[in-house]
Amino acid sequence: MFSKINTFYSKPLLSKAWEYLQTHRIILFAWIVVAIIITVKQYVLGSYNNYSIFKYAYFHALDGQNLYAAYPKDHQDTNHYGPLFSLLIGPFALLPDLLGMIFWQLINVLFLYFSIKQLPLNNRNISILHWIILNELVTAMLSFQFNISIAAIIILSYTLIEKKKNFWAAFFIILGTFIKLYGVVGLAFFFFIKDKPKFIIYLIFWSAILFVIPMVFFSPQFILQSYLDWYSSLTEKQALNASLNSMQDISLMGMFRRISGNPSIPNLPFIISGILLFCLPYLRVKQYNSPIFRLYYLASVLIFVVIFSNSSESPTYIIAMSGVGLWFIIQQVPVKPVFIILFIFAMLLTSFSPTDIFPRFIRNEYIKPYSLKAFPCVLIWFTLCYQLLTKKFVAQIK
Repeated sequence: MFSKINTFYSKPLLSKAWEYLQTHRIILFAWIVVAIIITVKQYVLGSYNNYSIFKYAYFHALDGQNLYAAYPKDHQDTNHYGPLFSLLIGPFALLPDLLGMIFWQLINVLFLYFSIKQLPLNNRNISILHWIILNELVTAMLSFQFNISIAAIIILSYTLIEKKKNFWAAFFIILGTFIKLYGVVGLAFFFFIKDKPKFIIYLIFWSAILFVIPMVFFSPQFILQSYLDWYSSLTEKQALNASLNSMQDISLMGMFRRISGNPSIPNLPFIISGILLFCLPYLRVKQYNSPIFRLYYLASVLIFVVIFSNSSESPTYIIAMSGVGLWFIIQQVPVKPVFIILFIFAMLLTSFSPTDIFPRFIRNEYIKPYSLKAFPCVLIWFTLCYQLLTKKFVAQIK
């Protein structure tokens, strides 16, 4: 298929257009413009509840108020981010709303853009990956989601380990963990590190630093209590998510619960099975030397953390689709038809199902109620696991 695409784009006019679209400056410009347009649109419509939650987390911290209580006068829903996040959002919260929102979106977008550029891929494939995830990026930006940066943190943790910059890799893993727990999956790359004892010391060091830093700005007692409150809020949220009508639980477990109509199906059997399958390829120690094997693991991590979380909602899939896009572009050419079909299926059902491409009836009566947005990513993840277990990887960079 790639050969046919290359032939198609080899025509003079189309070749120039394709070359133009692969220019990093054009992609960066497109991402920035889209971010600003979406932010202004949501501000004008008054549709920025998530940003209000983030913003007031800072002010509630200043006032020593519970970060995870309901504040209906300020925003709907409640905060579920770690106490450290209340400090990080401060510079944005102090700005006028529109300006703070624009900078918030741009920081998230630029973080992901440059994290992807650090991947050990050629310029063409990096450009393709940027375009693949653009629509999912839009979905995340419409909700002012921090998941954009979570995807960046996971990717950057990987690339820093690849570059043997373990001190900073440990920083980003702990940063992501202290903000939204998802960052802990960066530890999946631990087996690819040669000096493991030193890396563990780095993890302990950054854990201590990032645990203490908020105490400098807010009281130590308040931060300690906030960690307890955070745990309670996450526990409560897990129970609320596992329902048949929440906006969350777009996951493997959510699909089973909603298709069967049984909200009491537990997460644990799925998670244990998923972790076992995820870890099995670690037994192929000889494959660690292959950069493609390690990239496959990065793709697996990005998808796994979403499809096995009942906190996953539609905007969370910027993380999973980053993994799907990476998985697709590192396939050996010619790409097998089944992989092409799976990728197109993911683009249509996962990435574009929230858009008007799908009739509202199908979206509201089937895709949302049964968490079907997760389905293509689930299929790709199982395919990816099979490849990690059976494929003989070559030591080459795509």
